[in-house]
Amino acid sequence: MPTLGDVNRLYEFLRRHPTAVDGTWAFGLLGIMLLIAPSAQENAWPDSAFPIAFALGVVGTLRRRWPEAMLVASFGVGCAQLVIGVQPLPSDVVFLVVAFTIASRPHRGWSRLALAGCLLAPTLARVRWPDQGDERASVAAQVFGTGLLTITFCLAWVLGDSLRTRRAYYSELERRAERLERERETQARMAVTAERARIARELHDVVAHNVSVMVVQADGAAYVLDSSPELTRSALHTISGTGRQALTEMRRLLGVLRSEDGGPGGATAGDYVPQPGVEQLADLVDQVRDAGLPVDFRVEGTPRTLPSGVGLTAYRVVQEALTNSRKHGGPHVGATVRLRYDGDALTVLADDDGRGAQAALYEERGEDGLGHGLIGMRERVGMVGGVLVAGPRPGGGFRISATLPLAGAEPAGPAGGRAGACGADDSRRDVP
Repeated sequence: MPTLGDVNRLYEFLRRHPTAVDGTWAFGLLGIMLLIAPSAQENAWPDSAFPIAFALGVVGTLRRRWPEAMLVASFGVGCAQLVIGVQPLPSDVVFLVVAFTIASRPHRGWSRLALAGCLLAPTLARVRWPDQGDERASVAAQVFGTGLLTITFCLAWVLGDSLRTRRAYYSELERRAERLERERETQARMAVTAERARIARELHDVVAHNVSVMVVQADGAAYVLDSSPELTRSALHTISGTGRQALTEMRRLLGVLRSEDGGPGGATAGDYVPQPGVEQLADLVDQVRDAGLPVDFRVEGTPRTLPSGVGLTAYRVVQEALTNSRKHGGPHVGATVRLRYDGDALTVLADDDGRGAQAALYEERGEDGLGHGLIGMRERVGMVGGVLVAGPRPGGGFRISATLPLAGAEPAGPAGGRAGACGADDSRRDVP
């Protein structure tokens, strides 16, 4: 018993050999004529019918390979059939198939020519071979038969034209989909490139700042080398820690930033300004509150001195999250920001209770593939080896969580300056 695989293989074989399929049925009609000819007796086919049937078999076989030429050939065979007086044959079905084939092709001129033939051929055939019998009955039968045959020919043409329209529609959809996909990919690459260039300019200042600190400390150590050994030792310790931090930042950025950024002529001195960190988060929250968005900001855990890249990333994550809450959360949205210091990571959690966001805002490419969603945030978090999770919050709203590694970070001391948005002695502090 044939299996589904056998049926599929047969279908694939027939699809790959359309000419052989057409030849089989086209010359099969000629075979039918040969089989019924001995039993036809009084209505036996004339000898001239077989060349006509053979010619129609050739037309049917080659209809898909050379459709326009076969249309012309079918007109010629039809005219010969009328002139010789060969009455309708089984092979005349080829005329219907040719009309269908031409109508399914994109060339409208040939299709209109085929339609004209479909409208004219039944009338010519009825005039050439009128029915015999009572005159009134004959006229009625001729009108009915001619109309029915004309409808049959036109139906074949309409089916072919419908197939052409459907093919053109699907082809246009495929072209549009391919073009949109190419545009989205191009725009996404451009957004990533622009974002990386901007991050490169920002983090250039981070590395330059570390080097500047090392130079200043080295000059100070040289100045007090003889008079104050303790100050010299402290300066050397600062130089060592700052140098290690700068090397860590350089290793993280070396594989992802463009080599031409920061090269000669790549940027001017005015492009580089001090970048914010977690120390400025309280000011950022105040600015957002002044803009009308209620924000509950808390710091949990023991604050510590962060690598410059991690502090900048945390600041940008909170900034982008609050901006998105204000833009997409609705008129009465409220936001919550948590900064939690764990043993080896800094967790930044920002969520709101608004109306959430569409999937396009937090998918990989951002809204409309233009990088307006979270693509810049993902780039920043990825550069410092962190993980970003963004999506709708249970119960409504939107949540962004970033986990940033703190390799090499040290607890903040009196000489370390501010270590976040709260004091170094507080394990948890609410910023009003």
